[in-house]
Parts: sequence; C-alpha cells; structure tokens
Amino acid sequence: MSDAGRNRGRRGQDQRGGGRSRGLRVSTRNALFQQWQALLSNRTKRQRSGEFLIHGVRPITLAVEQGWPLHNLLYPSGRKLSTWARRLIDECDATAVEVHPDLLWELGERESETPELIAVAALPADDLDRLPVGQDFLGLVFDRPTSPGNIGTLARSADAFGAGGLIVSGHAADVYDPKSVRASTGSLFSVPAVRVPSPQDVLDWVDGHRRRGVPIVVVGTDERGTAEITDFDFTRPVLLVIGNETSGMSATWRDLCDEIVRVPIGGAASSLNAASAGTVVLYEAARQRGFPAAG
Repeated sequence: MSDAGRNRGRRGQDQRGGGRSRGLRVSTRNALFQQWQALLSNRTKRQRSGEFLIHGVRPITLAVEQGWPLHNLLYPSGRKLSTWARRLIDECDATAVEVHPDLLWELGERESETPELIAVAALPADDLDRLPVGQDFLGLVFDRPTSPGNIGTLARSADAFGAGGLIVSGHAADVYDPKSVRASTGSLFSVPAVRVPSPQDVLDWVDGHRRRGVPIVVVGTDERGTAEITDFDFTRPVLLVIGNETSGMSATWRDLCDEIVRVPIGGAASSLNAASAGTVVLYEAARQRGFPAAG
C-alpha cells in the first residue's frame, strides 16, 4: 500500500473547494509518483503493492458505487474541479492527493488532456468463492488471454448479460492492467473477476458446487463444436469457457468440458475475435434466460 494510502482519513479544507487531505502533494517524480507510475505497466508491482489505477469518470464512479476500496484520489493542482470530482473527494474514504498536472497527465497514460481524477484502488483476493453460485449460475472462463482489452470487453459483456463472474485461467494478461479496466468501462467493479493458475483449480471449485447440489455444466466454445449455441440449453447452471485469442482452448480445457458449442457465422470470416465470440454466446444465454433486468 502507498504512503498516501496509509494516511487516508486525514482530511482538511483548502481554498480551491472541498474537503481534501491537507499536506499530501506530489510535485516531483518522487518515490510515491514512481510507485504509481509502475502500476501502469508493471504487473509484479501491482501485485506486490496490492494496488492498481482506475481512469475515467464511469469506472471511478462505479468503483465508488460498488464500495470498492480506494486508497487515493489523485487530482491536478491549480485546477478548478467539477462537481463530480469535488463530491467524490469530499465523500470517499480515500486520501486525496494534489498532483502536478504534468505528472498526472503521465499517470493518465498521456491522454490529450490531464485527467481530473485518477483513483488508486485495492486489489481484491483471487478467491473463486467471490463468484455467487446458485441454480441460475452463469459464469465465464477466459483461457490464457493475451489482450487485456479483451479481458475488459468480456467483463463488460458478462455484466451486461447477467453472468455472475469472470475467471481468467493460466498464464494470461492481467485483469487489472489499465487497458483491461478501461475496456470494462467499470464492469470490473460489478462482476467479480478472479485469476487462477490452472484449469484444475476451477474444476475443483466446480466439483465442490456439484457436490452441494448445483449441477454446473462446463461448456467450451470452438468453431468445430458439436452443437450450435441456439440448440444448446443455457438455462442450466453453466460455466462457459472462451479460448485464447490465437490457439483457442487448451487441450486441458477441452478435456474438462462437458459440451463444446459453436457460433454459426457466414461471409468470408473464418472465426470471431475471442471477446466477440464470448459476447455472442453470453447474449444467447441471456436470451434463453429472459435477459437480466436493467441496472
């Protein structure tokens, strides 16, 4: 956890408006700035510090609404903040840190404009029991994804179509890479996402729920699947497996699947992007289940 994070709760007032922690300012590339900068690109540093960065109005707002633990809210010095930003700084249990605009621009991955807020958030535990499981369970496994953007896109689709969680299996891109967080548009804070080292960890978890009376069916996706998605019954408890963007599902996952389905496609395309295929299957599952209520 950052030094500023350990100082959360020290709040004060300043003339630029709002209840902000007094005395926490970063105007040089000091150790604290370098720690935050490492969170942009260094997965190991994210894991060791237990923190990651959240960019954007909607992702930050959803993180707050879902009660996600935030350590710091970084805002640019010398700028008048919007009502949204002032409200978050005033109301969140996070330490506000005034950061030189040029440095905040760097932490914002050099967007065209300096971001108004960046949140430093806590990493959650990679615990499969974070996923709610019942007789209507719909979950998603992404097997060894290489693109953090695809992880975020599938998290967004899982959220939209009523899935209870996303499991990222094997050697994969990081769920908490800024590109993944951005692509999810905040859905990572609504749908549990859990990283596991191997398919066996997931199978053990599935078997545990089967013994407790939830007959989860593990359903893989492949262009050579034995059934089209419209012919498969997704109203049962289902764990859907999406394969790697290039090689598809691993041999281990293929062996563990109870069924393998395919998405019917036409035209000159030989296949769909992994995140696109996952979204189509989630849509079909939601259609069969009557679609989730709007949030």
